[in-house]
Amino acid sequence: MTQVVPKQGKTTIPGNTLIVPTPEHGRELALQLARHSVQHIQPDQEVLRGGRPHYATDPDSLIEAAQVVATEFATIAAANNYWR
Repeated sequence: MTQVVPKQGKTTIPGNTLIVPTPEHGRELALQLARHSVQHIQPDQEVLRGGRPHYATDPDSLIEAAQVVATEFATIAAANNYWR
């Protein structure tokens, strides 16, 4: 049986803000945003988990995932003026 996360149970931005108290919180938010984006793109949990054995052991896939998190963090950093 396929489990799909209902759209009303999903949030695209946890807490509805990119403003966080510390860069460490910003990094954690970046990881959450990346995970939420993947779940929005592929809401079928069975399909999502089925691909994990491949991407979890593929260096290129892991680097691409890290790049997504880095992009999310750059957005959060800009919102919080970390680059001042």
